Amino acid sequence: MKTAFLFPGQGSQFAGMGKSLAENFEVARSAFEQADDALGFSLSKLCFEGPDEDLKLTENTQPALVAVSVAAWRVLRAETGEPAYVAGHSLGEYSALVAAGSLDFADALRTVRKRGRYMQEAVPPGVGAMAALLRLPAGTLDGILAEAAQGEVVTVANLNSPDQIVIAGHKGAVERAMELAKVAGAKRVVPLPVSAPFHCPLMQPAQQRLRGDLDAVEFRELQMPLINNWQAAEVRTGGEAREGLYQQVPNPVRWVESMEKLAGLGVDRWFEVGAGAVLSGLLRTIVPGAKGISFGEAKDIEKINPPTV
Repeated sequence: MKTAFLFPGQGSQFAGMGKSLAENFEVARSAFEQADDALGFSLSKLCFEGPDEDLKLTENTQPALVAVSVAAWRVLRAETGEPAYVAGHSLGEYSALVAAGSLDFADALRTVRKRGRYMQEAVPPGVGAMAALLRLPAGTLDGILAEAAQGEVVTVANLNSPDQIVIAGHKGAVERAMELAKVAGAKRVVPLPVSAPFHCPLMQPAQQRLRGDLDAVEFRELQMPLINNWQAAEVRTGGEAREGLYQQVPNPVRWVESMEKLAGLGVDRWFEVGAGAVLSGLLRTIVPGAKGISFGEAKDIEKINPPTV
């Protein structure tokens, strides 16, 4: 049985995440203590108690999700051993690289906190937007984006599943694309409550600022391959890992291709490691018959070791 650990990204956060893990497992509690020390404030309190308005700030959301994922991974690894592969959705790629032994946990936390701030500051509030296009008829996307642009930016940000494409760019262009998608037959068009237009060319200023931080951090060779967002390709070296994190900022997350690649490599057991169950839901629509096991709460241990009667 080949196992993949999948690590969630922004949007999976909620007040209370990680608390039961820290209360029940020493390795998880230690992860939150390390996170607090690395950042110089109580990230654990923010994860466990909120408030939501502080947790939703991108520069807080990103390290909070990494901390919860690493805490959950430490507990899960002790039960299942190491996976054959890892992957992470956007921000989750940092958690995946910690799990693969390439990136130090404290370095990951400090880097994503700055990444969050850079992304927030790259586009003034109200200038950008993101939207999910659900069940858009095949072959219509490129024409919609071309017609909607009108000199502005609107591009694919996330290829999340066969039924879900996320677009990002200037607010006006995104709104025009939403209307065109409705006309083209999309089942639903949903504006996303985000603070910036992620994974589109408007993020290039954030990408440039992040370069120095990534270059200052050590990336070791990976202990197991990562399937990255940027190319949906196998990554095994520290240099490839660093470049992937740099390139993912203004480029789309190729999640469908990543999951299809893992399935093609023989993965038949899937764990979503951290907050929520978003990736498990996407997986069901990408890989027929695949069932993701979400692992982010203490009670989830029963999914691996069912209680005996």
